[in-house]
Amino acid sequence: TGSRADRAATQVHDIGLEVIKNETGETGFKVLVGGGLGRTPIIGSVIREFLPAKHLLTYLDAILRVYNRYGRRDNKYKARIKILVKAWTPEVFAEKVEAEWQHVKDGPATLTDAEIARARSFFSHPAYEDQLPDESRTTELLANKAFEKWRDRNVRPHKVSGYCAVFLSLKPTGVAPGDVTDGQLEAIAELADRFSFGEARVTHQQNVVLADVRVQDLPQLWQEARAHGFATPNIGTLTDMICCPGGDFCSLANAKSIPIAEAIQRRFDDMDYLYDLGDLSLNISGCMNACGHHHVGNIGILGVDKKGQEFYQIQLGGSAGTDAALGGVLGPSFLANEVPDVVEKILQTYVELRIEGERFLDTQRRVGLEPFKESVYAKAA
Repeated sequence: TGSRADRAATQVHDIGLEVIKNETGETGFKVLVGGGLGRTPIIGSVIREFLPAKHLLTYLDAILRVYNRYGRRDNKYKARIKILVKAWTPEVFAEKVEAEWQHVKDGPATLTDAEIARARSFFSHPAYEDQLPDESRTTELLANKAFEKWRDRNVRPHKVSGYCAVFLSLKPTGVAPGDVTDGQLEAIAELADRFSFGEARVTHQQNVVLADVRVQDLPQLWQEARAHGFATPNIGTLTDMICCPGGDFCSLANAKSIPIAEAIQRRFDDMDYLYDLGDLSLNISGCMNACGHHHVGNIGILGVDKKGQEFYQIQLGGSAGTDAALGGVLGPSFLANEVPDVVEKILQTYVELRIEGERFLDTQRRVGLEPFKESVYAKAA
């Protein structure tokens, strides 16, 4: 990631790279290893605080050489970098990598300034216009609350004056999170051509971003996005959830995910309530492989199988950002039809306990799991 907000969940991957500058202004990378989700969720560890850009490929080569030599090839469930890092400790793994790196450092794979410049040339800036207005409110939309809500939630500032980044939400109620039709794909391509220099980006939150939109074009883009079903103003809210295909489509799943997502969408369809809750991530996986990143959702839901019946385990307190953390299991799992009620009790507890300006994650970390357990399991007590 090159963002301070870490939009790539770098701490939960085998290898994570954060683009940084050192005290002299040189660009390089902070290197993390050993992260991952699945049956053994682990937050990655930093093994090098600053790696000059020219050494990126040789250092990555050293990491893979160490893993290939010492990793658990005898057991497919343990054939991951994170298992080796956990067994050795990050400090020992870092020592092994540094020692291996000495054999390839400054070798043929070292990146020259010319090679870095060549690679950068494939990602040149669009032909931005100068002196564009920063205002988009036309007379007819000045009092349009729907437009204002969309702009507040789905539009982000841009480093170039007069431009902004726009999220096309793929999370309308009643549609599987992240799903689009063939016609909608065509519409996205057309919107990208007309409003964002022909470029659209898919996020790991299962939305699409038009990264270079003129601010003055927002009203027209909003109207057309709304016509195609892309203007739900819910980016960053509870219903902007990550959800795997689950048992409806995946042969590995223990339980269905999409019906749970829809049930939550329909229960919490009051946008004013969602805005009052603020930024909140909810992730759903249909099995322990964690394709829905449930471990790092503020609220995580995991589908489990109990003697042929689908149940759902709830976790709280996860995060995939710079404050990455694994959620804690709330307690015994629930039947599918109980999940929306459980989520509602969790949210009620948050609203009762939060202090002004406090996000769900902040409140949960401050008070712990116990108040939420008491609320959710009160009936069984």
